[in-house]
Amino acid sequence: MTSDEIAYLISLVAIGDRKAFATLYRETSPKLLSICLRILRDRTEAEEALQEVYVKIWQHAGVFAAGSGTPSSWLAAIARNQAIDIMRARKPVADELDSAYDLADDDPSPEIQTVIKDEGRRIDTCMEELEADRAMAVKKAYVEGQSYQELADQFGVPLNTMRTWLRRSLLKLRGCMER
Repeated sequence: MTSDEIAYLISLVAIGDRKAFATLYRETSPKLLSICLRILRDRTEAEEALQEVYVKIWQHAGVFAAGSGTPSSWLAAIARNQAIDIMRARKPVADELDSAYDLADDDPSPEIQTVIKDEGRRIDTCMEELEADRAMAVKKAYVEGQSYQELADQFGVPLNTMRTWLRRSLLKLRGCMER
């Protein structure tokens, strides 16, 4: 439907033509509903807003001046303003937050996060001092949770040798971390 046709329908609505109003509704309601829905993000509220939009169109059609803008923008402005008015009428989120109890933040503080990162870097540096196969065995045992027997099988060494590798590697790591 062209702008001129919509403007003509609005002018007929201004003089109380119900048939023109029904046609205007049929042609423009999908777009106006999408505007309300985009702003309100709730279909029920958007549909209620749309009803109010068309009440305002019926009441104020005589105010529309065809030379002052496109009829589509005039209709969209009414829909947008109605949706915003409904949003403003809602209880503000800030009030809900102010009245809520303080919630504990389980995340570590920035200071603790920095300490953890520094410790991680120190551990990585100390791991680099170990032989590559020993470092890999330590990671698989203590990070991935593999058993001594699984590690012994993977590395092709006896079980007691794997235990010795891990014990000596942990002693080296502790010594490095204490420096």
